[in-house]
Amino acid sequence: MPIAMSLSKLSIAVAAVLISSGAATAQTAPDTENGRYALSPAGDGFLRLDTRTGAVSTCTNSSAGWACYMVPDERAALDAEIGRLQTDNEKLKGELAARAPSAKTDEALPKSDQLKKPEPKVAEGERKIEIPLPSDRDMDRMMSFVERAWRRLIEMANRVQRDVNGGKI
Repeated sequence: MPIAMSLSKLSIAVAAVLISSGAATAQTAPDTENGRYALSPAGDGFLRLDTRTGAVSTCTNSSAGWACYMVPDERAALDAEIGRLQTDNEKLKGELAARAPSAKTDEALPKSDQLKKPEPKVAEGERKIEIPLPSDRDMDRMMSFVERAWRRLIEMANRVQRDVNGGKI
């Protein structure tokens, strides 16, 4: 009888631990603060949407408790970069207007001027590197080399096959 009594005490203790851990987990779950946050299950935690700001966070439960971390907002970064570029553009337009007050003309450029392409600017000490394409003769030599290498590879494979099979193919 002592074994049956200890088993019932053990089962009661296990049930109490399970119930208390479930209650503790339920108590430490992220709060929705009167509808401000919308929670959706995701993996081992939740995705939390702040309905006021639109910010999204991932919330997980660790040994230290619940923790929520902001998900990077690519749209906000994109908007910030667009704003920075617009500011730079306006600044550059102002500088250009200050340098050449009336550079625009209503006359069309002659056709010869329209077809000219500006020379690429080369910094001092920098050289322009041109790689010539191989000639037909070079291509024929390369193909001949590849063909010879391929034939040698096939011959080696045939020799290995003969050695493995004892001289028979």
